[in-house]
Amino acid sequence: MAPLKIHEADNVAVLLEDVKAGAVLEAAGTQLIALESIDKGHKIALTTLTQGEAVIKYGFPIGHATTTIPAGSWVHTHNVRTNLGDVLEYDYQPAPLLVPSADCRLSFQGYRRENGRAGVRNEVWIIPTVSCVNRTAQLLAKWANEELAPAASIDGVFEYTHPYGCSQLGEDHAATQSILSALVNHPNAGAVLVLGLGCENNNIAEFKKVLGEVDDKRVKFLVAQEFSDEFAAGQAILKDLVEYAGQYKRTECSARDLVIGLKCGGSDGFSGITGNPLVGAFSDRLVACGGSSVLTEVPEMFGAETLLMNRAKNKVVFEKIVALINNFKAYFASYHQPVYENPSPGNKKGGITTLEEKSLGCTQKGGRSIVSDVLQYGQAVSTRGLNLLNGPGNDAVATTALAAAGCQIVLFTTGRGTPLGTAVPTVKIATNSDLFQYKANWMDFDAGAILTGKPLESVTDELSQFILAVASGQQTKAEKMGFREIAIFKNGVTL
Repeated sequence: MAPLKIHEADNVAVLLEDVKAGAVLEAAGTQLIALESIDKGHKIALTTLTQGEAVIKYGFPIGHATTTIPAGSWVHTHNVRTNLGDVLEYDYQPAPLLVPSADCRLSFQGYRRENGRAGVRNEVWIIPTVSCVNRTAQLLAKWANEELAPAASIDGVFEYTHPYGCSQLGEDHAATQSILSALVNHPNAGAVLVLGLGCENNNIAEFKKVLGEVDDKRVKFLVAQEFSDEFAAGQAILKDLVEYAGQYKRTECSARDLVIGLKCGGSDGFSGITGNPLVGAFSDRLVACGGSSVLTEVPEMFGAETLLMNRAKNKVVFEKIVALINNFKAYFASYHQPVYENPSPGNKKGGITTLEEKSLGCTQKGGRSIVSDVLQYGQAVSTRGLNLLNGPGNDAVATTALAAAGCQIVLFTTGRGTPLGTAVPTVKIATNSDLFQYKANWMDFDAGAILTGKPLESVTDELSQFILAVASGQQTKAEKMGFREIAIFKNGVTL
């Protein structure tokens, strides 16, 4: 297959298959001779690039040449460097916004909750307030799945353990409370047991202040130190919660009831060509139908942030995006870390050279929709449309933050592969067909068909139907394998 020139302004192309030195290639009407062997997913120079010249991909600079790069050469970390700097000033320059059309008759079979929200699973969750009772939560969930769940109309009982809840101060303590309280209120949970120890910083009395008013039939509390046999007490409570959750039945829900998280991890050179544009196309359809999507991984917006800023709904949202970007850069600087050291070894092996390149691919998951709002870490979606969420690129932390934001499903594109699953169904989208076939026990959907010429619109149709099937109860590979975990952002001291 010929190398792919993504944008007419690009001076590099992406190889769709491995090439050997001396191979004659046809790229965008230009004949090239590969001067060296280059792996698929990596970039080849379409013209000779002089030292200091911008390397253009996706129509934007992804860095600059550190030496002369002859046409036909491999373009990567050995001859390209980032252009990224620290905190910047930005101007609001609203771009013409294209609002895509979509078939908004799409629906799924979900669980309508008392507060009007829709869940895609009907699970009972055990949320520990502190790590000291993690094992207690695990044993209670195991017992409930063996003794109660088989005869009940629920999708299982699951505990979400974490290492925090005590010995934390300030923002870390508040972050733990906000994430846990958001999970307690998640619509995928038909009922919740909040399990505390009794002497922790995040004790149940304090946690209730953050949690606010809850339905006492849906959410129950247990302080382990207050019972001689906390297992017997927990089992009795779980019997009531399983019975309560079992009353919910699937009913038809509109696509506008969906809140979908957008995430990538283990990205490769194809992520910005297949998986991420595909997810962006789905996101645009969902937003057009009145649903919501949430894009996080703030460090992976660096270098592409102006594309999001210029799609802000108004000046207020623009200022929120500026603060989102610059505050995260300031966080890096406070630890004397450069903002551009993001592409992982796996990213680089897959063909990604700089953070700008990664970001220009990453942000495509947000499609072309207007940015409606910016959420702080632990905050839930309140404005329909595309939302940006404050959070890191780390897979476990970011997917947890998406779940806490109210996402019922997370779409996770990957070119390297990962078994990770979070508290909500996590759909793994392979950016290349080789990965989809090789890791069939991890991958749910193959975006690699786009590389063979299958139209994006057609693949988006298929992905839409798959997501609606998952929303209606079809399990993801991570769910089948039992991969469910949460991780909470930490920034400060541990006592």
